[in-house]
Amino acid sequence: MKIMTNLAYYTSRKRDTWRFRLLNYVDEHATQIVEDLAELVRMPSVSGSDNEIGIQHLLSDRMTTMNLDVDTWQIPLEETLAEPDFPGVEVDRSEAWGVVGRIAGRGTGPSLMLNAHVDVVPAGDLLAWEGADPFSGKVTANTVEGRGACDMKAGLVASLWAVRGITELNVPLRGDLVLATVVGEEDGGLGTYALLRRGWRADACVIPEPTSLDIAPASAGALTFRITVPGAATHASRRLSGVSAIDKFIPIFSALRHLEKQRNAIKHSLATRWELPIPIEIGKIAAGDWASSVPDTLKAEGRMGVAIGEDIPTARRALEEAVADACRDDPWLRVHPATVEWWGGQFASGITDLDSSIISTVHRCHADVSRSPQKMWATPYGSDLRLMQGMGSVPTIHYGPGDAGLAHGPREYVPIDELLNATRALALSAIDHCGLS
Repeated sequence: MKIMTNLAYYTSRKRDTWRFRLLNYVDEHATQIVEDLAELVRMPSVSGSDNEIGIQHLLSDRMTTMNLDVDTWQIPLEETLAEPDFPGVEVDRSEAWGVVGRIAGRGTGPSLMLNAHVDVVPAGDLLAWEGADPFSGKVTANTVEGRGACDMKAGLVASLWAVRGITELNVPLRGDLVLATVVGEEDGGLGTYALLRRGWRADACVIPEPTSLDIAPASAGALTFRITVPGAATHASRRLSGVSAIDKFIPIFSALRHLEKQRNAIKHSLATRWELPIPIEIGKIAAGDWASSVPDTLKAEGRMGVAIGEDIPTARRALEEAVADACRDDPWLRVHPATVEWWGGQFASGITDLDSSIISTVHRCHADVSRSPQKMWATPYGSDLRLMQGMGSVPTIHYGPGDAGLAHGPREYVPIDELLNATRALALSAIDHCGLS
């Protein structure tokens, strides 16, 4: 018993020493960490762009410089996109790359993966940025600004520097520490799907999506759909002799709003913080081809939330039935019904067992570096969590800097203190999860 007590004391002291050294490392490199984020924000790695390819090669080179075991491969797009369980894409790509860097453990401890996506959404309306460059990477006293700063290059940089600190200090982890940088998260999950298909796994995973440093062990799903509504064209001066596809879309849109209300009447316990955890929204509408004609076709593209624990066929069926019911109630649509297509990103929901050790580990390590109280909730958006946890059977959580409410919007930014605290907590989590040899 005395031997075991002494061993536990020695192990605890050793762990505390390495934790202290890692925290000092982050403090000493804080300015570089911030500058690194600013530099990566200035690289507009929009989904499907050349910069999405370029940033992966940049990160591959950096991991090699860090002396990680690096696996860089070109994703076989044609073969991957043809897989029956592939989750879909929304942009065209000429090529795509996967990058994984690994610190090999020195024993038989559990492995940890940090999975960060490199792609960002387009800047949107430049006027909404009020004259600022969307990809400026501007550093203020408290923030780093620009598209992707929050979603999720801050999480990427926090992961990168957590791993870099462990390699430069030569921390003797027992289990493997894996850093995966992936493409295509914003439009379906191509990168993580390809990562899992290549065989990469871990005993646990942290995806540093922006959670304001809360823990999110679950995510709702999101399905992209297209509704095509038929009409009958005629000259606009004789519109009563035609049928406007726009008019016929109105009852369908009302049916979707009613369906949304029904589906959100009961909420999962992790989703109660959201007024509308599984929304249905129309994001794009196109109708007609001439200003002086009654439009004979309308195409509406949108996004449907999937409840935690709900499977994709059930969610799809609910929307299809709502559209069909609206068509049956209209004389024109009863004979010429609207059609529903499912295309683009198809995000299932996902949830990690709340007893999973990675949750308590990250919670404890966050408390060691931050005084901010930490909550636990489910994200209302789809993410790669559902692939890691579902397809890969890897217990996975979200934990990262930034407020997701700023993602995809104008004047996106991330607080510097959250960036640095995430770096600290991820580094400590690697020690506590993987163990020391």
